Amino acid sequence: MKAYAPLVLACLGLVASPAWSESGIQEKTVQFSRGHDGIALKGHLKGDQTIDYRLGASAGQAMAVTLETSNRMNYFNILPPGKESALFVGADAGNRYSGVLPKSGIYTVRVYLMRAAARRNEAADYSLDIRITGQ
Repeated sequence: MKAYAPLVLACLGLVASPAWSESGIQEKTVQFSRGHDGIALKGHLKGDQTIDYRLGASAGQAMAVTLETSNRMNYFNILPPGKESALFVGADAGNRYSGVLPKSGIYTVRVYLMRAAARRNEAADYSLDIRITGQ
């Protein structure tokens, strides 16, 4: 049994250390100007940089997000309040989202480059249009 101890400890170390740390994600709080239902944001990504745009919304409101980018490997995901599993995955569904929000709270629009592009240290200039309407 003692012969397996180093192997077991090594495996536990792999499980306890996440392969993709979220500590490098830049967070930005988004607030619409008074009387407006949306905002247009411009940004730049390079390599494995990720930017989270966080904004509050209520259940039943409609959200529309559009990404225009200089790099076809640049996408966004939408994360609902309190969850890490995405409500929308741009890499699978494209650079436009429109839908009714299921829950009240802080939503995250995560902008990123696909892993292959990030490994090649590619860059992207983008504009992100976010609209929330209703209620």
